[in-house]
Amino acid sequence: MRFRLGQTIHMYLKENQSLYVFTIVLFTMGLIFGATIVNSLGLSQKEELLGFLQYFFSNMNQTGIADPKLHFLQSFGFYLKTIGIMWVLGLSIIGLPMILLLLFIKGVVVGFTVGFLINQMQWQGLLYAVTGVLPQNMLVVPALIIAGVGGISFSIRLIRTRLLSKRDVILPHFVSYTVLVIVMFSVLTLAAMFETFITPALMHFVMK
Repeated sequence: MRFRLGQTIHMYLKENQSLYVFTIVLFTMGLIFGATIVNSLGLSQKEELLGFLQYFFSNMNQTGIADPKLHFLQSFGFYLKTIGIMWVLGLSIIGLPMILLLLFIKGVVVGFTVGFLINQMQWQGLLYAVTGVLPQNMLVVPALIIAGVGGISFSIRLIRTRLLSKRDVILPHFVSYTVLVIVMFSVLTLAAMFETFITPALMHFVMK
């Protein structure tokens, strides 16, 4: 059973190797673009964002997250919407470029956040990025990339079947894609828990 599962995973990765390389490169481009945007912000915009961050860090240092349960539900809901939208997009032919756009935007957001923290707070900002941004994104980013590649792969299969008249049984691929998305959502749920209960403790330790 374990050998068969390993074989299946190996075949899946080999079949989608080029898609993984492409999406990782696309996400990396988003990171770079997001970090570059920081330099294009005006002084007033930087000061406004920095003031908001300092207010957030001040509250975090004093009280932590005011309502962890509410924060978890908000993160859980956000990840559920994100993975749900990605799943639906993967079921349509026109959804392929939208999945790529979502992954690129995720890269931009992470790159901008980390870039702004380091640009404005130097070493302290780097510590905040490592403790406040990196931990949950070590789960979120791979989960979104894996789900995204699954959606892109299924969408390409639909194109081949519907537009190029190639015979293929869609149902098994649909089931596999759906199971993959559910597993990745489980990972995102862990990320929401990490973001709610672990990340604030790490940031509180750093701020001390």
